[in-house]
Amino acid sequence: MDVILLEKVANLGDLGDKVSVKPGYARNYLLPQKKAKAATAENLKEFEESRAELERIAAEALATAEARAEQLATIKLEIAHQAGEEGKLFGSVTGAEIAATITEAGVEVAKSEVRLPVGPLRELGDHEVTIQLHTDVSCDVTVVIVAEE
Repeated sequence: MDVILLEKVANLGDLGDKVSVKPGYARNYLLPQKKAKAATAENLKEFEESRAELERIAAEALATAEARAEQLATIKLEIAHQAGEEGKLFGSVTGAEIAATITEAGVEVAKSEVRLPVGPLRELGDHEVTIQLHTDVSCDVTVVIVAEE
């Protein structure tokens, strides 16, 4: 199925690209999320008319993400969690908990923006966590997990 991208999509294309994707991906993700439109002649014409507006919106989103990344660069998080004597946590520190802690520190971060490629954090100590703010903008935040008193 051919679609026109209305914003940059990672590993797929940039704004305005006409790409061919599997029908299920288009039907279940790209179209409902308003990230793409079906590549019909009518939609191509409509896209070209609104291209400048979409590019302006994309530039604003990128600028906002870069500003948030600068704020995140100064943050060092400390999360207290119950732990055993060997430094293993009772439970784990998840992306939702990290996002909530960052939001409390003053920078709005959604749970879906926190990247934990090896899964939840399960040990005490310093951990580098990547925050993906935009397709082109990500930053690393140091999360220090300490034992709860």
